[in-house]
Amino acid sequence: MPIAGTVAVPTATRPAGREGAPSNTGATKAVDGVAAGGAACRVQRFRAARVLDLAVALPVLVLASPVILGVALLIRLRMGSPVLFRQERAGLAGEGFELVKFRTMRQAAPGDDGPDSDADRLTPLGRALRSTSLDELPTLLNVVRGDMSLVGPRPLPVRYLARYSPEHARRHGVRPGITGWAQANGRNALSWDEQLDMDVWYVDRKSLRLDIRILRDTVARVVRRDGINADGHATRPEFPGSGAASAEVGGVEATGPS
Repeated sequence: MPIAGTVAVPTATRPAGREGAPSNTGATKAVDGVAAGGAACRVQRFRAARVLDLAVALPVLVLASPVILGVALLIRLRMGSPVLFRQERAGLAGEGFELVKFRTMRQAAPGDDGPDSDADRLTPLGRALRSTSLDELPTLLNVVRGDMSLVGPRPLPVRYLARYSPEHARRHGVRPGITGWAQANGRNALSWDEQLDMDVWYVDRKSLRLDIRILRDTVARVVRRDGINADGHATRPEFPGSGAASAEVGGVEATGPS
């Protein structure tokens, strides 16, 4: 019975399930079905990309082995050891892994390791390797190991992780690649924000068809030798942070993707 001075508000009744809870089984199943379908599509895309990675990387490593050995010997004779450049990069979900490339610069002396010194440290042999992308051949080992894919956002140093905006951090939603949408559309001639925007665009649209297109366009750009370095730089300036003005902060060899 209503208390004096109050208004009794009728309560709508809902169909109840066996336990008396509101029945929304159909809607729940629909949502679960969409989620499962999306997960299945992601798994299929991953498997297709992995098949493409191995189908290309393994034969290229075998066929290019004489070139790889020849380049390694040239570096050893002209630049000394080490032959390989190794650096921790951020991979899938930001997890670190060791990237392997051919070394293209002389070892930095103390206080001589910033982007301003790249032009002085970059050797003639290293310049030739970068312009032809032959320095990337050892990175195929990262693809075979599963650290990277043939196509994806270029892996950047782990020290950049705290500098991304939440939107740009989404670039780590897929495995990094030897080439990517940004590399097929400008490489190092792009600004940092342009590259990161393209990385996120790729993450949202990743497909086998798009990967094949990127590989095709990358070959054409390498042949033309476009976008090898940023304007006014031997390689690329340090990444200052998403949305930040272009700035040069102390860095190391290959501060940006090549």
